[in-house]
Amino acid sequence: MSSCVTNGFHHLAIRVADFPAACAFYADGLGFSVKAQWGEGDKQVALMDSGNGNYVEIFAGAQSGDRPQGVCEHLAFRTDDCDAALARAVAAGATVTMDAKSLTIDARPTPLPVRIAFVRTPTGEIVEFFQNELT
Repeated sequence: MSSCVTNGFHHLAIRVADFPAACAFYADGLGFSVKAQWGEGDKQVALMDSGNGNYVEIFAGAQSGDRPQGVCEHLAFRTDDCDAALARAVAAGATVTMDAKSLTIDARPTPLPVRIAFVRTPTGEIVEFFQNELT
């Protein structure tokens, strides 16, 4: 078995129609900080630090309703308090698409107990808050 040639996840990139609103939501709603920002107008980019060396890179320039190539289903963020994360996101303008709930995923080799919730951000991304102790 060969060893992994990477050092883990670095960032996920999204393109949004409302760059200032997206940056404000990830900063105010989720508590991310701006690690780096560059460009102007429809060429703006912000690298938002979610903690532990994980980032969301936000690109300006999408048209409303655009879904560029490589669209991801949702962004999932690890949290120690799913309910608090959900409340903070809603206070920052997100819409709940699934209330926080506890469930056990019938995973192999071991069932995975989790607490999860989903929101749609003010700029349209689906974000999951994922709380568990096994992964």
